[in-house]
Amino acid sequence: MTEPGYLALFRTGELARRIEAAWAMLSPCELCPHRCRVDRLGGERGVCRMGDQVVVSSWNLHQWEEPPISGTRGSGTIFFSGCTGRCRFCQNYPISQLGYGQPFPIERLAEMMLELQRKGAHNINFVTPTHFMPHILAALPHAIEGGLRLPLVYNTSGYERVEALRLLEGVVDLWLPDSKYADNAVARRLSGFRNYVEHNRAALREIYRQVGEELVLDENGIARRGLIIRHMVLPDGLAGTREVLRWIADELCPRVHVSVMDQYFPAYQAVGDPVLGRKITWEEYQEALAALEAAGLDNGWVQTTLEDELVEAGFI
Repeated sequence: MTEPGYLALFRTGELARRIEAAWAMLSPCELCPHRCRVDRLGGERGVCRMGDQVVVSSWNLHQWEEPPISGTRGSGTIFFSGCTGRCRFCQNYPISQLGYGQPFPIERLAEMMLELQRKGAHNINFVTPTHFMPHILAALPHAIEGGLRLPLVYNTSGYERVEALRLLEGVVDLWLPDSKYADNAVARRLSGFRNYVEHNRAALREIYRQVGEELVLDENGIARRGLIIRHMVLPDGLAGTREVLRWIADELCPRVHVSVMDQYFPAYQAVGDPVLGRKITWEEYQEALAALEAAGLDNGWVQTTLEDELVEAGFI
């Protein structure tokens, strides 16, 4: 089995250089496309609402990612508090928007990775990691010295700066970015992202450059390296699903693995909203699947949440 790339970077001293470069992006903070330019190392907080300490809400085995990520034993997820987005419908809003979590020193973050490895995790899955990317890199040498050998998953909204992503080349083995929107005005109104489409597509191109379209699996079907792009269908076509999927096929590759999700439900500020205040319909998800087929994207996963609910209710 090929070892994770971060081990070679650690041995050659390149990881130390990446850590220094990433830490410099915190003061002034330019980690994400918001480029707040606040002094996070001096205690200031930006759009993400976070300062100099890493804040974690939970870490445990997670069984509900895509099959080659969760596998049989689970993905070792570390959920970071705060977020670069302001999604009105965020389903994890106590963590992302309200900041629920606890600050930890870098060494404790490394220990979390090792604890998850000891529990049998297939990988270490950093959830909403962008604003803590320097902290993750800084924790890696401690984790490596403690015996960490698992692939790393970067589970992100896809609102990224290419300059920051380049520091992760060879460090991150598995990329799990969203492609949320095809329209900047909708992205700004629903999630507070400025110029989401341009930043997201530049990020996806960079990630694709780093790992290509192949999803590398081990002998048990567990992912070791590659890219899975997630897209969640929203009510009333707000996500621009057809355009998102067509762009992935045309500008990246039709062999890229895509996960088209039907799990939207109104949460946080979407409750009671005239458009966002409902689940998507069976017809809306079928339109998304038709768009997936039309784009020629054959690799990946779809969900059956809605179908299961309709069968249980006796409608199909």
